[in-house]
Amino acid sequence: MNRFLIPAGVFVALAGILYVGVVHSPNKSTMQSALLGKAAPKFSLPVLGEPSRTLNSTELAGRPWVLNVWATWCGACREEHAALVDIARAQQVPIVGLDWRDEDDAAQQWLAELGNPYAVVAVDREGRTAINFGVYGAPETFFIDAGGHVQYRHVGAMTPEVWQREFVARLPRAGLP
Repeated sequence: MNRFLIPAGVFVALAGILYVGVVHSPNKSTMQSALLGKAAPKFSLPVLGEPSRTLNSTELAGRPWVLNVWATWCGACREEHAALVDIARAQQVPIVGLDWRDEDDAAQQWLAELGNPYAVVAVDREGRTAINFGVYGAPETFFIDAGGHVQYRHVGAMTPEVWQREFVARLPRAGLP
């Protein structure tokens, strides 16, 4: 009986330490990325609903843009979708959707029902582009500056507060050099 008390006590102590660490972690939705400050990965992917068209990342050069990784099977993606639609209405920066490992028909139906916040939706059926960005779960959103460098990565559902604090703050100010 005593031989089980020590392992059980160690387990409870470790679980307690882990719990405290997770609860008090300051930036739960901000994941450091090896790409921060570096060039965004290049890609060339089919465009959702336009089988003969591809989106090449070089088309996005010269202006800031946002990449939102999403999928219809992702519950948090549904949570953030209304916020993305509102954000897109402001037309501050183009939002590029990366439909990750999803079914095209389901994605098209999703956007028809919930609204389409994206300037364009690239289809990443195999997940290779998401892997190149370091994505491990949807949704994730990246801010890429006009020079093509990743400046910010947000993990989890986008909210108006996160958008204002982390994305709008990174947009170039009109009239400034």
